[in-house]
Amino acid sequence: MFKKILIANRGEIACRVIKTARKMGIATVAVYSDADRNALHVRMADEAVHIGPPPANQSYIVIDKIMDAIRQTGAEAVHPGYGFLSENKAFAEALEAAGVAFIGPPAKAIEAMGDKITSKKIAQEAGVSTVPGYMGLIADADEAVTISNEIGYPVMIKASAGGGGKGMRIAWTDQEAREGFQSSKNEAANSFGDDRIFIEKFVTQPRHIEIQVLADQHGNAVYLHERECSIQRRNQKVIEEAPSPFLDEATRTAMGEQAVALAKAVGYTSAGTVEFIVDGDRNFYFLEMNTRLQVEHPVTELITGVDLVEQMIRVADGQPLPFEQGDLTINGWAMESRLYAEDPYRGFLPSIGRLTRYRPPAEVAAGPLKVSGNWVNDSDGVDSPTAVRNDTGVYEGGEISMFYDPMIAKLCTWAPTRGEAIEAMRVALDEFEVEGIGHNLPFLSAVMDHPKFVAGNMTTAFIAEEYPDGFEGTTIPDTEVNRVAAAAAAMHRVAEIRRARISGRLGNHERRVGEDWVVSLAGRDIPIRIRADRDGADVTVDGRSLRVESDWRPGNRLARLEVDGRPRVMKVDKIPAGFRLRLRGADLPVHVRSPRAAELAQLMPVKEAADTSKLLLCPMPGAVVKISVAEGDEVQEGQALATVEAMKMENILRAERKGVVSAIRAEEGQSLRVDDVIMEFE
Repeated sequence: MFKKILIANRGEIACRVIKTARKMGIATVAVYSDADRNALHVRMADEAVHIGPPPANQSYIVIDKIMDAIRQTGAEAVHPGYGFLSENKAFAEALEAAGVAFIGPPAKAIEAMGDKITSKKIAQEAGVSTVPGYMGLIADADEAVTISNEIGYPVMIKASAGGGGKGMRIAWTDQEAREGFQSSKNEAANSFGDDRIFIEKFVTQPRHIEIQVLADQHGNAVYLHERECSIQRRNQKVIEEAPSPFLDEATRTAMGEQAVALAKAVGYTSAGTVEFIVDGDRNFYFLEMNTRLQVEHPVTELITGVDLVEQMIRVADGQPLPFEQGDLTINGWAMESRLYAEDPYRGFLPSIGRLTRYRPPAEVAAGPLKVSGNWVNDSDGVDSPTAVRNDTGVYEGGEISMFYDPMIAKLCTWAPTRGEAIEAMRVALDEFEVEGIGHNLPFLSAVMDHPKFVAGNMTTAFIAEEYPDGFEGTTIPDTEVNRVAAAAAAMHRVAEIRRARISGRLGNHERRVGEDWVVSLAGRDIPIRIRADRDGADVTVDGRSLRVESDWRPGNRLARLEVDGRPRVMKVDKIPAGFRLRLRGADLPVHVRSPRAAELAQLMPVKEAADTSKLLLCPMPGAVVKISVAEGDEVQEGQALATVEAMKMENILRAERKGVVSAIRAEEGQSLRVDDVIMEFE
């Protein structure tokens, strides 16, 4: 077995590989750019080598720099993670020439299946049903428009070497095809060093279901069942689960056997994923093969008990798979929520900055997971009917950089059934504390409560269809409003009692904490009466008594309560005369006042927001790639005004209404902060 492995990656996947290598007694080497000097993967590894400036095309995807780090440290093998060089044939060949093991497939398999154009041609030749499209190289935007019209809108414009949602656009019109082609080409060049683009028909109402395969160097190959990845935004997966709630056993077996046959046809070894589009009648179409470990691999590990990273390392060492297809049963259900550094209230735009607070829920291993195989959760928790796992690459006080993918953690839950796994995820999301940056925790919570998701009735268009105007938060039902009001009143009473006991007061001038309060919540003023005892409080709301029990104390940022016999977890921030409470995707300012104070509060004037309707503001920290208009130009609604790049994604900013550009305040190449003015209008 290898004694030292270099991880040619960063962030959570580098940390994930280090955990398994440590479990196997293998030393690890991290590589890092200037931006990652203090990153978690650098701290966790046994050694670390600096490889250059922050941009990936000057550090993480420069093969010579990785090879030099290997020579410096004497690493015997390299795990590429995902993205960067993981599907780069030249990198695999360079390692082979240097006598260093690549913990991944052979270079020929990467060439055959890692390139999306080539893989589709091979699949077609093998008789696999594929989505209609144009597999040849596309010279320019004009040709892209011509091809799109021949295929028929809508079309998907994709980078041949792409992945992770980079270099992908859906076009419904000639204008979108022209703009999408150029943006996809630019993103592909910056992210993968390969700007080749192809176009295929975009299948409406599809489900994205993929099969995990694992093959060794002795001709053995198995599939580890499927993952449902239909909850996507901008073609990037947000929530995954295993197994799929849509497949029946016959379809699952057919997809698995086809995936294995495809892997064997190209001489594949290591872990890989065959992705399919599945329609409403369970017809499935080959989409692509990812010749690497997938981001969402933890849900497969949780339902099979197999540590995929460990098996990748053992396969690279020449060992045979320790199991056969019949050994790989589905045990329970697993969910994965991707925590992104992006603001759901601002169109999911990237957010950067310092993590002033980062407290994931405690990781807990479920007993049944240890029965089925190799997987051992690295938690200190006790065996539980459900499991919680958080794969992350950040820490409290660390920086989220604008140079890399915005995903900062993958929160996973496991339970015997899908319903229980969803409920475990709801609680885990409520417990996850993140401050200092914009993040998508509220949106993830909202999806977990959405009736279509709960029913398993979703397609890849779920987010676009259910949130067509963007995410504006969630509302809580009236019955829940009363429970939150009761909890807030009970918490406020605890804080008031503490304030009443402050020392140094005049004798016989003690402050008395009353029983009657008014809670302002969700547009309602709710009269409340509290009678407390040592174990909790009886709170009367709308004539009904609710029992509230909690160990919350003033200053705690997380409140675990039981309201009317139902457990609740809420994030708590103090605001004047009340709290900011966050739970189940809702962000609620809650004021608790005496009846007289509530009456006077109605007389307070409301502060109006500043008028920014005549300004184009930068919606995220990033660099201006292009200014598409000039001063004096008349612009139409929907017209492209500027393009800003952040976290390897190009964002086209468009006019919200007709107007005339009076001044341009930014220039191409300039780095901007959130709400910096790009241009003004008359």
